[in-house]
Amino acid sequence: MPAPPISFARGAPAPELIPADELADCALEVASRDGAKVFAYGPGGGYQPLREWIAERHGVPFERVVLTVGGLQGFVFYAAEQLARVPGRVLVEAPSYDRPLKVLAREGAEIVALPMDDEGLDPDALAAELAGRSDAPSFLYTIPTFQNPSGRTLSADRRARLVEIVLEHSLAVLEDDPYGLVRFEGYAPPSLLELEGGSLVTYTSSFSKTVAPGVRTGYFVLPEADAAAFEERAVSTYISPPFLPEAIVWEYVRRGRFEPNLEHVRRELRARRDAMLGGLAEHFRGASWSTPEGGYFVWLDLDETDATALAARGEEAGVAIVPGPGFFPPDSELGGSSVRLAYSYETPARIAEGVELLASLR
Repeated sequence: MPAPPISFARGAPAPELIPADELADCALEVASRDGAKVFAYGPGGGYQPLREWIAERHGVPFERVVLTVGGLQGFVFYAAEQLARVPGRVLVEAPSYDRPLKVLAREGAEIVALPMDDEGLDPDALAAELAGRSDAPSFLYTIPTFQNPSGRTLSADRRARLVEIVLEHSLAVLEDDPYGLVRFEGYAPPSLLELEGGSLVTYTSSFSKTVAPGVRTGYFVLPEADAAAFEERAVSTYISPPFLPEAIVWEYVRRGRFEPNLEHVRRELRARRDAMLGGLAEHFRGASWSTPEGGYFVWLDLDETDATALAARGEEAGVAIVPGPGFFPPDSELGGSSVRLAYSYETPARIAEGVELLASLR
């Protein structure tokens, strides 16, 4: 049987990084202990013990925490609320996570992509955009730590400057942080939520990258004034969240398994990142790429290579990548020679093999 294709396209943990046996045992425990409670309707904000634990980690009342079915569903709720208040444009990074871009395009928002470099989003570009137009934007969507797709992290100095701008313009911000805990080296800068205080910044994360994507458990830490409306949108959409997977995550946390598993994920992904960076240095001379201190992704710039054509050749040869154009607004011409490479799904040996194969297809 031939080997399966090598995937640099899947921004997900490899199956061997998912603690399936222990999660199964947690499922049996909570189903037996909580009984009908985890199979019935309940509060729209989600399973309260998990909400309380998250609230404690962020230093907020639990009422400001709303659990969602993954982070993307929460993005849909947030975008709908903000666009209802302030219709029009949404500010994003260039590049940015492709799925929120699709949601915003579907909602008819004007998407304004702001430039970034190895230090993350350019605050001067944000200030210029806000000063250059009289109509207020709906919100800024940013992934400041180990960004998807670039792997870049907004520097501490730029975080401070960005918060100054946000406060000056009363700009709502959605800080998406599913990767921040998956740090291999360096020091974690403060979140925008911590710097701003939580009146303008809404913070979101999920357990997809730290426990398992299949538990579909994300969360939002909302400004106090917005939490009730956000929870009501959730209730009006699906009546009640799925309490069983939320309870499974809580049981995993309660057993003290979250931090040890996180250390395991960090070690494994660091080895995979190192394999990818080593392969790029050996086989992609003349190209440039990001050097993330954590997370799941590397952003590869290939000068004049057509990334979409390269992805098609890669598919035929057995290596999957995601070309850059999808990480920019639909009307953009950016990203044509860029590629997102995810190192989270394959072993170091297959990563080395895949990078060499990809280089041969340029």
